[in-house]
Amino acid sequence: MTTNSRFAVLVFAIVLLLAGCKERKEVPDVSGIKIALETSRFEKDFFAVDTLHLNNSLQVLNTKHPGFTQDFLFNILGTTPDSALKDVPAFIRTYNTMYQASQQVFRNFEATAAEVKKGLQFVHYYFPAYRLPTRLITFIGPINSYGNIITANALAVGLQLYMGRDYPMYLSENGQQLYPLFISRRFEPAYIPVNCMKNIIDDMYPPNSMGRPLVEQMVEAGKRIYLLDRLLPEFPDSLKTGYTQRQLDGSYASEKNIWSFFVQNDLLFSTDPNMTRDYLSDGPNTQALGKESPGNIGQFVGTQIVAKWMKKNKGISLETMMQTPPRKIFDEAKYKPD
Repeated sequence: MTTNSRFAVLVFAIVLLLAGCKERKEVPDVSGIKIALETSRFEKDFFAVDTLHLNNSLQVLNTKHPGFTQDFLFNILGTTPDSALKDVPAFIRTYNTMYQASQQVFRNFEATAAEVKKGLQFVHYYFPAYRLPTRLITFIGPINSYGNIITANALAVGLQLYMGRDYPMYLSENGQQLYPLFISRRFEPAYIPVNCMKNIIDDMYPPNSMGRPLVEQMVEAGKRIYLLDRLLPEFPDSLKTGYTQRQLDGSYASEKNIWSFFVQNDLLFSTDPNMTRDYLSDGPNTQALGKESPGNIGQFVGTQIVAKWMKKNKGISLETMMQTPPRKIFDEAKYKPD
């Protein structure tokens, strides 16, 4: 069987496989959990500053958005106190078209904020000791800057990376050099809650698996997707994994072949960074598995191992799962897809 044929999609086979192998989630009722989350549309106030009286306007901006104004100017925009008088007007001129378009794309940001808030309800349900952010800030930064930031009390969303996959700046030559299509196709508003929850997961459990054997890194990535699935249980798996639906369906249909590939090529315990990067990095596909496969296929394998382990250990909390060493999860899961 060729690698391409391993990812051939047969509708009935996939439906049966998903029905038989995907775990049925028990979704708790979190509707009674009160979450205080204030939305601040920073970009509206920033693009309204008076560039002829910039010092005074920035002081007013800082009064309305204390803390984040400094973060935006110096860490996101990359200006300095000496260059702000030149850099800020130049940025506003360059990005004004995007700002105007963003006000149409996000004229009803309340729906997105509600999804983030619901995710926070699940965070509080599973991790009641975690200090939740109380602000959701939107901004427009440089195209090569941050799309999502977490601060001491806020989640900040860079709308410049959520304008829709067909936004002209993404499809331009310079845009594609920065963000090829396999990346820019995910620049959709629907990814905002997903990336906010990913930031919270990384804040609770900073990634630390670099240098470990490939299978341990895959399990560590799988733990994060498994947890993300519990924080956003109603979101499509394609959004949470970053795969296209076709890639995701193909991965489930080819699960046994994917696992055999790693076993037969003696890859599971490799610590070669060049090797691990091939299977745990974003890309249009995983080259060794064919053009129909997703990039970062190790994330899929790791999620399946974690799901198998959790099924064997019913009642274990998500907090315990996240704190369990990945090698222990791998050894005890005894993962072997049929």
